[in-house]
Amino acid sequence: MGIGILYVEDHEVFHDCMRHLFESEDDIGVLGTANNGRSAVRLARELTPELVIMDIMMPGMNGIEATRQIVSENPAVKVIGLSALSDSKKILEMFRAGAKGYVVKDSAFEELLQAIQTVARGKMYLSPNITGVVLEDFLNLFEAGQSVGLDLLTPREQEVLQLVAPTGPIS
Repeated sequence: MGIGILYVEDHEVFHDCMRHLFESEDDIGVLGTANNGRSAVRLARELTPELVIMDIMMPGMNGIEATRQIVSENPAVKVIGLSALSDSKKILEMFRAGAKGYVVKDSAFEELLQAIQTVARGKMYLSPNITGVVLEDFLNLFEAGQSVGLDLLTPREQEVLQLVAPTGPIS
């Protein structure tokens, strides 16, 4: 099967759709699905997937908190946020919680596959559709005169910045 996935989405109609889409992929398989954060944490414990595709906005425990708990319990599990939200604050919260990637829901399935392959190889992924939003917010800090020294960023925020930076590593 290759990469075992736990798919988490509160709209259950998407569970069957995603299973069907992943069936055509030889190196990716859906181990299970969850419709809320609590179930996601429990299933991640039981199924030990390599990767979790995590919706952010769910009733009860949201995807950010579920990601935090899953990664805390098993740091080897990689999480990709999949959400309609393109708010940079939520995106950064997701990365702070331990996510390694973020894809917006209006992306093509091929982009989700690219994100899965990228994150499975140990790299981070940020949907091109939201790169501008994240950079714009970061650059607005400069214009506002706020301190934006790299030492103020968490290691995860520095990784995200490197991911979206146009050239070379941050120093």
